[in-house]
Amino acid sequence: MARMDVIMPQMGESIAEGTLSRWLKAVGDEVKRDEPIFEISTDKVDAEIPAPAAGILAEILVVQGQTVPVQTVVARLETDKAAYAAGKGAPAGAPAAVAPVAVAAAAGGPPPKSEGSAPTPAPSHPSPSAPHSPAPSGNGNSFEERVRTRSSPLVRKIAAEHGLEITAMQGSGVAGRVTKKDLEPYLAGGAKQGSAPSRPPVPPSMHAPAGASAESHGPAPEAWAGDLVEPMTPMRQRIAQHMVQSRRTAAHVTSFFEVDLTRVSRIRAKQRAAIEAATGYKLSYLPFIISAVVDGLKKFPVMNAAVSGNNIIYRKQYNIGIAVALDWGLIVPVIKKADDLSLSGLTRALNDLALRARAKKLDPREVQDGTFTITNPGIFGSVMGTPIISQPQVAILGLGAIEKRPKVITGADGEDTIAIRTCAFFSISFDHRIIDGAVADEFLAFVKKTLESFPESGS
Repeated sequence: MARMDVIMPQMGESIAEGTLSRWLKAVGDEVKRDEPIFEISTDKVDAEIPAPAAGILAEILVVQGQTVPVQTVVARLETDKAAYAAGKGAPAGAPAAVAPVAVAAAAGGPPPKSEGSAPTPAPSHPSPSAPHSPAPSGNGNSFEERVRTRSSPLVRKIAAEHGLEITAMQGSGVAGRVTKKDLEPYLAGGAKQGSAPSRPPVPPSMHAPAGASAESHGPAPEAWAGDLVEPMTPMRQRIAQHMVQSRRTAAHVTSFFEVDLTRVSRIRAKQRAAIEAATGYKLSYLPFIISAVVDGLKKFPVMNAAVSGNNIIYRKQYNIGIAVALDWGLIVPVIKKADDLSLSGLTRALNDLALRARAKKLDPREVQDGTFTITNPGIFGSVMGTPIISQPQVAILGLGAIEKRPKVITGADGEDTIAIRTCAFFSISFDHRIIDGAVADEFLAFVKKTLESFPESGS
């Protein structure tokens, strides 16, 4: 036999753990070298992990939904097929398959119920609506434990000095984090670890997993007969946490402008064939918009900034995040140094990142260090919206559907007339802590003017 370990890879320097979200192969399956065998989900990106060698998947050591540190052995490959066929494959007790209930439990969500259309009987633990204090699992790998242990250094220091275990506490801070206030009952009153917390814990539910929200807004909903209950995926849990955190962090305000893209539409029609031949991708409106946005960020630097305490960090790089809708969630790959790219370069970068995002081939570094984000719900027909800022950025541009509309325009002779124009509503959501409404509107007015007078020679 020639067994080879398959490990949890380190998908980026700052990533210390990963969630094994799905096995693509089962024990006994033959795999080829570089063939995807499992999917992982990290704080930055979802990805398919290829086999390090050809062989047979002999052992699965980490179940779906389990979070483990990088370099953990998650499976073993048998590279000697003859030896495996001779009965020296997976040892007794190796988890050849993962039951749905185990997946649900490991993912930190409620298991499917036995009633109605749910196919798997529910285990005998409390209903999602029953309040309870989370019990520490002891391995620090559950979603709730990882959220709580990411408290501030001061909180962790105080807890360590007094022998308190943060993972056993219900935090009242953002995303369930334990705060200094949560430690006070244990310190002042000499309360023992595990005693009732000073405030009732927030029960997990199918709408808000434990740690996704620090406030309870009424009783958690209960599943009815015939309902399907599914635990949130790790990606959906992170999206929920990040969106709630952003709403609590930034003072959100949104402004709208209607932009006439008729000129851009004509230029696009002229350059489409040449750019498609050069890049292999069709020229959309988005490269023109990114180009105008970058010019606007240079003119209004606070739109490309970040807040650090009482300081404002003005970014000198123009890294534009582009929201990409996936069948299983949302991801925002980043076009680094977008100011250095032409329309052709932006077209190539946009399509390459989007295709690899959908194929789970992105490197974590490709979703990091964005300074400004553009989201385009208009491709689904949305006319306008109020997107949530992607922290730690301070603004996000939303693009509505691009469509032909009747507009009143003034001709060369000064007479008004009705014409058919290609238009869209743009929205700018901004952080009012550091961006005044006038500045945000001036920025979007500049983007509008740039697009409506886009140079014919742009390439």
